[in-house]
Amino acid sequence: MSDSKRILMVVTNHTTISDDHKTGLWLEEFAVPYNVFKDKGYDIKVTSIDGGKVALDPNSIPEEKNEAWAEAEAELEKTVKLSKDDATGFDGVFLPGGHGTMFDFPDSEVLQHVLQTFAEKDKVIGSVCHGPSGLVNVTYKDGTPLVKGKKVSAFTDEEERDMELDAAMPFLLETTLREKGAVFVSGEKWTDFSVRDGNLVTGQNPMSSQSTTEKMVEAIENA
Repeated sequence: MSDSKRILMVVTNHTTISDDHKTGLWLEEFAVPYNVFKDKGYDIKVTSIDGGKVALDPNSIPEEKNEAWAEAEAELEKTVKLSKDDATGFDGVFLPGGHGTMFDFPDSEVLQHVLQTFAEKDKVIGSVCHGPSGLVNVTYKDGTPLVKGKKVSAFTDEEERDMELDAAMPFLLETTLREKGAVFVSGEKWTDFSVRDGNLVTGQNPMSSQSTTEKMVEAIENA
């Protein structure tokens, strides 16, 4: 029986912001962490909210195919639907971003259950960019928000305004995390910034994918 660490990755299935604006998973935020976990020899299970083929945000697809991301991309062709059974049996869970997450992560009862179970067991939870949208409605069983009093980073309101998508979002992620009691921290816009607070690890934007995952690995190895 293998003693390798097991990682659950959960990605979005949502594909549109408006009729003329497609979205989905941000490729770098999935492929870079996937490769970090793979290089560590971790066993990775890739799931999505609805299962099936996962759409990529068109803006996240490189003009020239990145061969280093090929295996990760192949995992997105037919993902397993996230189940409440995924709440156990893993050493950590990672939520990549993409604007799609803003629409299907916060209201997924299954994802909320999985994350609450991880939090109650003090398992490692990692997320980057818009992925922390999955954290905003998560509470402990006593009703305390998961992020309350914890240092958390995510895509900032300033970065959202720079993309001119602030008005198109169901909510502003930074603002909402602050409202839930998070101690929101960030670096300069569009630069690498990530933070670890115990077993909660979050990163600000696509550029933060590598450092966020490295901090998550550190948390898992020290658990």
